[in-house]
Amino acid sequence: MKILAIETSTEACSAALDIDDSCIFRYEIAPRRHTELILPMIDSLLQEAGIGVNSLDVMAFGCGPGAFTGVRIAIGITQGLAYPHDIPVIPVSTLAALAQQFSKRHENIATAIDARMKEIYWGLYKVNEYNLVKAIKKEKVCPPKNISSPTSGEWIGVGTGWKIYPNEIKTKFKCKIIDIKNDTYPHAKDVIQLAKSSYMDGKFISADRARPVYLRDKVVS
Repeated sequence: MKILAIETSTEACSAALDIDDSCIFRYEIAPRRHTELILPMIDSLLQEAGIGVNSLDVMAFGCGPGAFTGVRIAIGITQGLAYPHDIPVIPVSTLAALAQQFSKRHENIATAIDARMKEIYWGLYKVNEYNLVKAIKKEKVCPPKNISSPTSGEWIGVGTGWKIYPNEIKTKFKCKIIDIKNDTYPHAKDVIQLAKSSYMDGKFISADRARPVYLRDKVVS
């Protein structure tokens, strides 16, 4: 399988290419530079692998939640590359991709990304028997004081929301927090891991059906 993924929903910009379970990637924390970086990243990966876009079996993208502009970049690039070659696409939650980074070391992962307007994007995930994260509650955007809390287990908190609102989140979190990684961002290589499972299950769509997930009506770039 040949799968290309991009993730531009946060301050981090990344692209990854997986060919038969061998993954190469490009990653840079570069706020507001995603437009200039993402296509060169993709071109670099394809050149390194010696393939063209038309050789891909599927493309995946971080569909949000996240910055409005970043999410739109991911969808626009994905559609622009996939549609002419009739390549199916797979949307992957930004929060799930963030949690997937820690799936090999932790069973319970609470993700929080700064959503501005004094709110966070919030998601709770458990790792299944295939080492993939699964949401246990619906993702939401809310003030830190309104988060949904798990009721059992030991948890790790990840994402920028934990840096900005640590005390507010901890006050409402009912379970033990064993660690916090508040300087991490979603990565395209983790988008790939989640997209592979979806592809094998036949859960993909045509490029023209790609849509963003904002979780709120009023968006902020």
